Amino acid sequence: MIDRVDKYSFVARMPDEPGTLHRAAEIIKSYRGNINRIQYDRRIDPATVFFEVTATPATYSQMKEDLHAIGYLQETLPTLGFLRFSIYLPHEPGSLFDLLTYITGAGANIAYIDFDDQRCSSGKVTISLNVEETAIVESLLDRLKSRYRLEIIEYDTTGERLDDTVFYVRFAQAVRGLIGTAEDEFLLSFLQDVNHIVQELNSLGQDPREVFESILATGRTLKNTTKDRFYADVQRIRLSDDVEVFCFQMPGGGNIFLLRAPDETVMIDTGYGIYHEDAVRMFQHYGLGDLTRINRIYITHADADHCGAGGLFAAKAYTHTGSLAIIRQANRAYGSRSEASILEEVYTTVINLFSHFSAPEDLELFPDEPIGTRSIFPILARFTVHDIEFEVLESLGGHMHGQVYLFSPDHGIIFTADTLINFGSLDEDRKRYNSLADFLVTSVNVDSECARQERKALLELVRETDEELALHGRRCLVACGHGAVSVLSDGRLEAVGPIERYQAREVRGS
Repeated sequence: MIDRVDKYSFVARMPDEPGTLHRAAEIIKSYRGNINRIQYDRRIDPATVFFEVTATPATYSQMKEDLHAIGYLQETLPTLGFLRFSIYLPHEPGSLFDLLTYITGAGANIAYIDFDDQRCSSGKVTISLNVEETAIVESLLDRLKSRYRLEIIEYDTTGERLDDTVFYVRFAQAVRGLIGTAEDEFLLSFLQDVNHIVQELNSLGQDPREVFESILATGRTLKNTTKDRFYADVQRIRLSDDVEVFCFQMPGGGNIFLLRAPDETVMIDTGYGIYHEDAVRMFQHYGLGDLTRINRIYITHADADHCGAGGLFAAKAYTHTGSLAIIRQANRAYGSRSEASILEEVYTTVINLFSHFSAPEDLELFPDEPIGTRSIFPILARFTVHDIEFEVLESLGGHMHGQVYLFSPDHGIIFTADTLINFGSLDEDRKRYNSLADFLVTSVNVDSECARQERKALLELVRETDEELALHGRRCLVACGHGAVSVLSDGRLEAVGPIERYQAREVRGS
């Protein structure tokens, strides 16, 4: 019987001294483990090393035991604090040695020390410490105060002021602050994923610190645009005598569309899960009733900002088989030529975590076999919302495998998902947020050449529809995945109709 070989990952925290990395590699080798990935950069964190190895379950357990025995295996993420103080030493031999003995005995790690008796005759020493336990700080300070004159300059327990000798611990504490309570095992696994993005982008010449900051900025933007700080830009446009479309441009991510008909409300794309409660309150503010009116949701594609609240609605969701596969694989590049991209796979993990991804549960899939074609796009199905018939057009997979467009040629509206976007209508905050994803995956399109072909075909389809509708004094509306509902003017998208700003803070305060 051949032993099963699996891939495992772990984080090592090792002394910053010669031979430690070699010692860890020796342990892995001794159990016939194969190192598939290793990443260490002292510029980021001088003590943290990320490993991925293939081994049998039994030999991996033995590796961990040996690494744990020598103190190399990082299995927890301590809650570290930062303490900075000045202390005044007597001018006598051994006084600095005595002070350092106190600090070492307390188990505190010196991050910074500054003393020069030529600069100051008072014996002033300034020290910064990274400390794990609040009780350690209090005990140390009590001992020092009993012997020395001491001034506390700064004491921070949030982790924001920690120095870079514990960079990954500091980063993990920042992530924990964004997502709430999280077990150390989960955060260590998340650090592995993030480190893989850093390693990949670093190989492409990107600054690792910019990568970390972009990841945190993504989480902060989402968290900081909820509740009282939630807002949206809103358009409402009548499509027929009985059907009105609402476009809600969310503060981060894609648009939510609601088609209000006499007997139901149909949703197209759901927004992020993190915005769900805020969005529901907004719908009610605009007289769209409670959620029982929404019994159908059409999902254009599997990015979290377009389907990430799907599981929070009781309605049946309709989508492409490719979108379901992407949701299950948790890899936005699944089904494309970029499928093996580490950036795409890990970004999916990151954005799903920060945006509170909730996969739609009651799903119905569009047929795989086309029933016709429209331009270069196969028609997979047709459906109606009251008196408006839509065609479900299958994209070529430029932005993402399984993306679809929803087109009503008779009533002149096309929901283009993320193939057509009115970038000019985005405010600076939305542009800044969108640029984070571009940076972290290098391009939000899994096949850029294919995406250009799709854009060209959609714009031509809009132009042709405009010509047909012009006989009736109407235009083809472009309901973009991001930005305002628009019309095509001289080859460019221009927002149509009034756009109002919904501010949760103002609505609650009124």
